[in-house]
Amino acid sequence: MKVREAMHEGVTWCSPDTPLSEVAKILRDEDIGAVPIGENDRLIGMVTDRDITCRGVVEGDLSSLTARDVMTEGIEWCWAEDDMHEALHKMESLQLRRIPVMNEEKRLVGILSLGDISHALGANECAEFASSVSAHHA
Repeated sequence: MKVREAMHEGVTWCSPDTPLSEVAKILRDEDIGAVPIGENDRLIGMVTDRDITCRGVVEGDLSSLTARDVMTEGIEWCWAEDDMHEALHKMESLQLRRIPVMNEEKRLVGILSLGDISHALGANECAEFASSVSAHHA
């Protein structure tokens, strides 16, 4: 199975200067856990609900923060044509619960998440994956 067969297609992304309140509304309205951040046609980061809580709330005045202020940089990604097991191995080794998916033109075309994986794989494989990405960090 290829990643493109399991991933969630279509991605809402934001620029780094997007107010944090708008990013939070996207997370809420689309019932998603992360929003990719792009600049100059490149993926430069991701903002998760955890980033907003652990970084944004600590900063204090949420109304003045932007996506850039709380985003996680150095984003890993996979190809839409990658074999699912190859993508899972990458996600497990990096303990990622979701990963952006690029096409052959290096365009963001989707996200592969734990939920997508649970629908695409058998219960045993999914349980093993969930256990791996949820293990305590060393």
